[in-house]
Amino acid sequence: MSTTLNDAKRVRVHHLTEAKARGEKITMLTAYDAPSARVFDAAGVDVLLVGDSVGTTVLGFDTTVFVTLDHMIMFAGAVVRGARRPLVVADLPFGSYQAGPQQALESAMRLMKEAGVHAVKFEGGRPVAASVRLIVDAGIPVIGHLGFTPQSEHALGGKRVQGRGEGAADEMIADALALQDAGACAIVLEMVPAPVAEAVTAALTVPTIGIGAGNVTDGQVLVWHDLVRFGGAGSFTPRFAKQYRETGEELQGAVAEYVAEVRSGAFPGPEHTFAS
Repeated sequence: MSTTLNDAKRVRVHHLTEAKARGEKITMLTAYDAPSARVFDAAGVDVLLVGDSVGTTVLGFDTTVFVTLDHMIMFAGAVVRGARRPLVVADLPFGSYQAGPQQALESAMRLMKEAGVHAVKFEGGRPVAASVRLIVDAGIPVIGHLGFTPQSEHALGGKRVQGRGEGAADEMIADALALQDAGACAIVLEMVPAPVAEAVTAALTVPTIGIGAGNVTDGQVLVWHDLVRFGGAGSFTPRFAKQYRETGEELQGAVAEYVAEVRSGAFPGPEHTFAS
């Protein structure tokens, strides 16, 4: 009898495939540090993704292209140390796998050995299938990523929905099947029309995780800063993200109170002060 995701003491890659077979939705959320990993773990998230989105959400870059493998190892290690139940997946950043399968394997091994991640994720379809197979053959689980692939934003002409137009759905299905055949244990579909995401999901035995791909995929992933609108005034929130809280405003309010009390002398009070 297979273990449901809720019952799993530690989520493993085989739990994801079993969940798809049962029709049980998979939850994935980004995380970049130990405290957030502990919070998301306690909330019941199944998979934590240490995305190269750390570049735009945490490091202040305009694009994920500037994120290095050393960045990813540092942030992924923090998440691994904070999480107990979720499967922890880390992105291979731009420049760490494009040179070919051997470079991809070496980068994946560093993420597993130095950060302790349980799986790696990287972008691309049929052109990266050989890299997927080599990494999987080395004992490292791989999650694929199709649709809008942020590392290729310039080649794609910006942040544009993918999978539209004649033959586009068939091409994406072919890419997804190539990744599955190479050993990928799941595939993220980003900014893909729902009918295309549904066709890809139906064609696969491994689960799909959607972000801007409708509710027809086997699971969902969001950047946690988008989920709680945490980024300060003027921060961009994509159309496909739902804001469940206004954490940024709450934090700003708390800090403003702190600033006011320090300036007025109200903080620290006697209860925060050591006696002689």
